[in-house]
Amino acid sequence: MEHTDENTKEVVSTLEGLISILEDGKLGYTNAAEHVESSSIKTDFLEFARERALFIVALQDEINKLGKSTDTSGGGALGALHRTWIDIKSSFTSGDTEAIINACITGEEAAIEKYKMALEKSELQASQIAIVSNQLSSIESTLLEIKAKKML
Repeated sequence: MEHTDENTKEVVSTLEGLISILEDGKLGYTNAAEHVESSSIKTDFLEFARERALFIVALQDEINKLGKSTDTSGGGALGALHRTWIDIKSSFTSGDTEAIINACITGEEAAIEKYKMALEKSELQASQIAIVSNQLSSIESTLLEIKAKKML
């Protein structure tokens, strides 16, 4: 597929939208880790935050390959939709582990939705689709893991 400037702009916007969601998740998990009592859940949350950081780097690399610099301030088309994690902080003050876990589940479900929307866009190249798909399946398994913790 021919890559036009318009096309590149669209791809960058999509990837930046995902980056802003990942930034939220990273922050969300870091905050969550500080507020849960359980050391094993704390460890998991920090691991999820680290994973988000790696995902961010991978997407920024893709943007750089397109000859664009990563401006994460805008957040692209998906940016406005990723506020879920931000709203979560209110439940963190209480130290209520179940509320925190529920908030993380909400955040991950929102992220998964945005990833699926991104994959529906025709502008992404095969290599970008592969990266986004891998990240999506990782986020989906993280969600299952968090839901399992809720059962404990």
